[in-house]
Amino acid sequence: MPIRVQSDLPAKEILERENIFVMDENRAVHQDIRPIQILILNLMPLKEETELQLLRSLSNTPLQVDVTFMTMSTHESKNTSTSHLNKFYIEFDQVKDLKFDGMIITGAPVENMEFEDVDYWNELTKVMEWSDRNVTSTIYLCWAAQAGLYYHYGLQKKPLDHKMFGLFWHKVLNRKIPLVRGFDDMFLAPHSRHTEVPIEDIRACSNITILAESEEAGFFLGMANEGRRIFVMGHPEYDRVTLDGEYKRDKGKGLDIQLPKNYYADNDPENKPLLLWRSHANNLYTNWLNYYVYQTTPYDLHGTPDFNTKKSSEG
Repeated sequence: MPIRVQSDLPAKEILERENIFVMDENRAVHQDIRPIQILILNLMPLKEETELQLLRSLSNTPLQVDVTFMTMSTHESKNTSTSHLNKFYIEFDQVKDLKFDGMIITGAPVENMEFEDVDYWNELTKVMEWSDRNVTSTIYLCWAAQAGLYYHYGLQKKPLDHKMFGLFWHKVLNRKIPLVRGFDDMFLAPHSRHTEVPIEDIRACSNITILAESEEAGFFLGMANEGRRIFVMGHPEYDRVTLDGEYKRDKGKGLDIQLPKNYYADNDPENKPLLLWRSHANNLYTNWLNYYVYQTTPYDLHGTPDFNTKKSSEG
């Protein structure tokens, strides 16, 4: 699948070395095709790393995907250069009058804060409200999933006794739903978080269909409003060494960090991390693009009324 990005985005060269077809603007304008428009609100501190992970995850369908990166105007990033943000990112005011086929809101390292204490919370709530009218389907990842469950349904997050860190086994529920089509009965997925939304609270919310859960890690995947909102409580986009980097970073700071579960061969952090979740992660994003974006979105994206004009009563 061709992913369309700006010609000089640093991730483009890495993706091309991995034999992922990346198309720049110059080539895209010569193709008579309406690409799928995906907006990524990147709240992660290491934005270039997350860009690469998500672009790689979106690269496994025959669809042409046009990716736009967005940042919060009410937050100053300390880990990504201003020049990178100015060149490759836009802000909400620049897209609020547009429509998109799909949107991804990433996690953020603010889970130990109350939602309302996050400096960009008010702006984020405007984005979440706007997405219901202007985006066909939105994926909320990790902290964003907790934020979305809180904002849309009033579900509270709670602190964990210890960090949920590593690869955890999940079982698939509701197998006939297309989002989990092709999944094995059990699969591994990465988690890295200090808080959770208790799965009992999610089960009690009639608007949410749980699609995958873990006996140890709890809720992993669910959707609402016929796939207009998709919640992922982990990090399927992580690459092989992301958890390794987090572990060694925290270890180097003297923090009380446990070895990530099911991650290193022989549980030895000197060994190469095991990549055991990539196929299901790719399947998740491919199913999302195919069944909840491409099959649902109108061809004339900008000439259609609000997406929620036929919205169900779940709010």
